[in-house]
Amino acid sequence: MKLVRYGQKGDEKPGLIDDDGAVRDLSGLVADISGDILSSDGLKAIAAHSVKDLPVVEGKPRLGIPVTGIGKIICIGLNYSDHAKEVGAQPPSEPVIFMKATSALTGPSDDIKLPKNSSHTDWEVELAVVIGEKASYVSEENALAHVAGYSVFIDFSERDYQNKRGGQWTKGKSCDTFAPLGPWLVTRDAVVDPQRLGLWLDVDGRRKQYGNTELMIFGVAHIVSYLSQFMTLHPGDVIATGTPPGVGHGMDPPEYLRAGNRLECGIDGLGTQNHFVVAA
Repeated sequence: MKLVRYGQKGDEKPGLIDDDGAVRDLSGLVADISGDILSSDGLKAIAAHSVKDLPVVEGKPRLGIPVTGIGKIICIGLNYSDHAKEVGAQPPSEPVIFMKATSALTGPSDDIKLPKNSSHTDWEVELAVVIGEKASYVSEENALAHVAGYSVFIDFSERDYQNKRGGQWTKGKSCDTFAPLGPWLVTRDAVVDPQRLGLWLDVDGRRKQYGNTELMIFGVAHIVSYLSQFMTLHPGDVIATGTPPGVGHGMDPPEYLRAGNRLECGIDGLGTQNHFVVAA
């Protein structure tokens, strides 16, 4: 299934995308896409209903963040060796973990707002993993059973804030609109192998990033298991699994976003995002 939340910001309703690409309303079945809905039983209950019996949403509604009630956004840094190389870092021996504020979340077609006085805002397309079952000290073999599904994510980064303002990555990662998620949550059963997904990002129609999740240093199952050794993962938690090469910071000379840029990205089978960059 492709689960969505549609409508104006702050007033989204739950839905799903049918085989023809239309949005179907789920509000008669569930209150929203969150919590228990993301469990295996919750997703099975939705799947048990005939899609044809769900009301069609007319027009082309705005799609919001496909999951609500997100408790935390956990990011994995330097998880593609060629990306580590382009930014002058050594590939890590263990996953590099940092957090991104949930206030940075925004929809898959919303404007991206440059922070005040920003001159080094960068892009990073990533595979997002959404947790469906509580995970604490889970094995790598059982890790994927705790995943509800997958989505497209961009880890926007203000590099000066990240690297020159006290050495804390979080402050460069958590500006408003710096965590677009969507357009939909593709449930785990519809993704044959999360380590065989192509991902890409364009700025003003020019390809900047292209990679494949098979080139991750640490795969999804390892990441979920690893994180669960340090913190309990709850339904709705989002894990951003790292970015392939092609970020602006790694170019010679470096390139950064400016107001007026248009940005598009996508992941095989998980949909695309489209954004317009605006000043603060």
